[in-house]
Amino acid sequence: MADTLRSRAEVAVQGLTPGYFALVMATGIISVGLDLEGLVLLSRVLFAICGAAFVVLLVLTTWRFVAYRHAVLEDFLDPRRAFGFFTFVAGTNVLGVRLGVAGWPEATAALLTVSLLVWLLLGYVVPWTAVLGHEERPVVATANGTWFIWVVASQSVAVASAGIEPVFDGFRRELALLAVVSWSVGVFLYAAAGMLVTLRLMLYPFGPEELTPPYWVAMGALAITVLAGARIVEMADAPMVAVTRDLIAGLAVVFWAFATWLIPVLAAAGWWRHVRRKVPLRYDATLWSIIFPLGMYAVAGIYLGRADHLPVVETVGRVELWVAFAAWLLVLVTMVAHVVRTVFRPAPAAGRTLTWSSG
Repeated sequence: MADTLRSRAEVAVQGLTPGYFALVMATGIISVGLDLEGLVLLSRVLFAICGAAFVVLLVLTTWRFVAYRHAVLEDFLDPRRAFGFFTFVAGTNVLGVRLGVAGWPEATAALLTVSLLVWLLLGYVVPWTAVLGHEERPVVATANGTWFIWVVASQSVAVASAGIEPVFDGFRRELALLAVVSWSVGVFLYAAAGMLVTLRLMLYPFGPEELTPPYWVAMGALAITVLAGARIVEMADAPMVAVTRDLIAGLAVVFWAFATWLIPVLAAAGWWRHVRRKVPLRYDATLWSIIFPLGMYAVAGIYLGRADHLPVVETVGRVELWVAFAAWLLVLVTMVAHVVRTVFRPAPAAGRTLTWSSG
């Protein structure tokens, strides 16, 4: 029995998607939103789940890297999956931001340091291994929603930097520089990813099977850009902030408007995929790529509405927060049931592969 359980766990770890840290991202940002709304106890529950998920995924990812390095390398070489590695950067910073909310800015700074190094490393490695160094052409045919996760990772660095700037007086200029630079990089990356994904949709066959949950990250990337912009605008005067504050403040509102416009489009696409085209709706790790954008949009709206005195924006964010929480709870329950079926129940019939992700 023990050997069978271990073998199933090993197969599951080998198939672990690099984008699973979206679970940490989704849980952490909804926890932040609940704290903004004064729901401290519920926020702390999600905070604990966020921290536990981060530790578990860190252990599993390390296990996978040590024991199944070939599988990790295959992910790095696959343009459809490689950008999922950036969820580690974003997840680390979301957890760091939540730790800062809890009163541990030093922990936020430590996690920001780790995420910054990984962000810089992946920012040069992933585009080369998965895109520029890919032998098959045209690579744009493989573009998908996961490419926007690079944007999310960049903006998460900006959010974490701006969040701890008031605490570390001696590093305010450096943190302001890092926040503005990473925010600006994220904006340009969004434009590039948007162009490439649009070309893929227009030039190549595209059916319901390709319309996967990570396309929601296109909205989530805008939402975190809004949040990062709002945090930067509130930072104390520094050379970088002084010359960009008005620009960033205006663009934050524009990005929020576009993110709002995208939500009905993405919802309609999901209806078309699952209702009209009958693609089965079952648990997949990429579902967390829907929950995070919903939660981030809610927090961005609440924060932007309060920072810029836009009550309508704040109200939309507050309503969206409960939508995000309900979706989070549903996906969490289905994830737990999936893990139990995959790892702890008797092995399925021969020919089936156990995995924690389908893509």
